[in-house]
Amino acid sequence: MRKRSYYLSVIIFLFTLLLCNGQSIETPGTRLVILGTCQDAGSPHIDCSKNCCINLSIEEKEKRKVVSLGIIDDKSRKTYLFEATPDMTSQLASLSDMSGFKTNMLPDAIFLTHAHIGHYTGLMYLGKEAKNSKEIPVYTMPGMKTFLQDNGPWSQLVSDKNIALNKLLHNQETTISNDFKVIPFLVPHRDEYSETVGYKIIGPGKSVLFIPDIDKWGKWSRDIIEEIKKVDLAFIDATFYSASEIGYRDISLIPHPFVIETIEKFKDQSLSLRNKIYFIHLNHTNPLLNKTSKEYMEVIQNGFNVAEIYSVFSLD
Repeated sequence: MRKRSYYLSVIIFLFTLLLCNGQSIETPGTRLVILGTCQDAGSPHIDCSKNCCINLSIEEKEKRKVVSLGIIDDKSRKTYLFEATPDMTSQLASLSDMSGFKTNMLPDAIFLTHAHIGHYTGLMYLGKEAKNSKEIPVYTMPGMKTFLQDNGPWSQLVSDKNIALNKLLHNQETTISNDFKVIPFLVPHRDEYSETVGYKIIGPGKSVLFIPDIDKWGKWSRDIIEEIKKVDLAFIDATFYSASEIGYRDISLIPHPFVIETIEKFKDQSLSLRNKIYFIHLNHTNPLLNKTSKEYMEVIQNGFNVAEIYSVFSLD
């Protein structure tokens, strides 16, 4: 009897240990996680003495991370990251925790959109001064790949094999796992160092449009309305609510579709279509960062959504 009790105790202990290590019996499926919602420079912004920066609580500051999405693929027990931001260290920790199965905090691959500071500079944490990682797959377009290979300090990540660059091509589907595929597509943006892409993210049952940066919807060769009709969710550029919030910069030099322009563009579309849209990549001045603002309330009342950090969406 004692021996039976002993073995039963061992079994219970091992089962508990298994659960504590995130080895869940049930597999929730493929999930998308929002790991950041802010524009490249984050919030609070450097040298910002406006109320939108100085009145933030410590808790709110912790949530203001640069735009990034994570994918959790339970079947293959892997995680993937879209954008390598300056906040990548904490974002990867969150992605690992939310997966329930990761034994480290490194992604199984990283997908980049372009060479602006909020979208790729987190790669620095994979170098010898930090993690000194071993061949983390990084998926990029040809121009971005060349930029990383030919310019330090990024070229050192390549030569030291901290990262392994994988080339993507416009509008060509790449299968990452049985339950996760991506299709990059070119969008018009300020391409000083590389081209800019958005992604169609394809799960086992649902698909997502991710366009964190674009100059204007009218400059794109595609119709954004028709593109959103083809997917289940859309996380799209909402850097500025309107031109009035950027009185200190020449807005023509940093073009983005204003939120008010996107609302106007979709005003005659069905509520179900508007419900697919999540505004993301918010500048520190954007009133949509404040849930109590009248602008935020109007966006919600019109059937749109504002992306929130740590929100989880099933792709099954």
